[in-house]
Amino acid sequence: MSEPRRLRIDIWSDVMCPWCLVGWGGLQKGLELLDGEIEADVRWHAFELNPDMPPEGEESTAHIARKYGSTPEQSRAVQGRMREAAQGAGVSLEYEGSEPAPERWMWNTFLAHKLLTWAGEEFGPAKQTELKLALFEAHFNHRRKIGERDVLLDVASSVGLDRAGAEAALDSEELAHKVRAEERAAWDMNITGVPAMIIENKYMIPGAQPAEAYANALRRVAEKVPA
Repeated sequence: MSEPRRLRIDIWSDVMCPWCLVGWGGLQKGLELLDGEIEADVRWHAFELNPDMPPEGEESTAHIARKYGSTPEQSRAVQGRMREAAQGAGVSLEYEGSEPAPERWMWNTFLAHKLLTWAGEEFGPAKQTELKLALFEAHFNHRRKIGERDVLLDVASSVGLDRAGAEAALDSEELAHKVRAEERAAWDMNITGVPAMIIENKYMIPGAQPAEAYANALRRVAEKVPA
């Protein structure tokens, strides 16, 4: 059997974004369909769905109603579609903590993006992905306040990252500039929604897709781009 083809995939996303987790799950299932034909070298990049979110956050249903004008019934219908899509992608958006379940909240994610940028630069793509998934889990499955420094430091520690190093990253002006630069790069590429996956710096897969769509897209790119 020949060596798997390795493709770089840059993913712009936000840890508040349920479709970003669904898209990640779909990508993993797509890679499984390729049965070792292609391996993904994944890097995560910053995109804030709500860059003006205040530090105290906002309750999720109220936020969606304010931002999109959705009624509670419409919001519940969307939640149902997202849960169904997550199940199909092999990921979970369900609360898994102790009862009673806290309300779902939206948070400012700028500090989380600084932490992810630091993890990628200092420890590489695999550790950055591990942190990204831990942040998804903290937000969706445990409803932790991931806009807060102590929670972010706890999540970083949970994946083996140095707490003091993570704390320095949260205070870093250089990392703040890098996060802003990644967000500007998204706009320069006309990325206005996430997830957005750029394969080999050239081909974009927008939105959360079914596994077959990811598999087909990756195979087409592998055929076009010289090894």
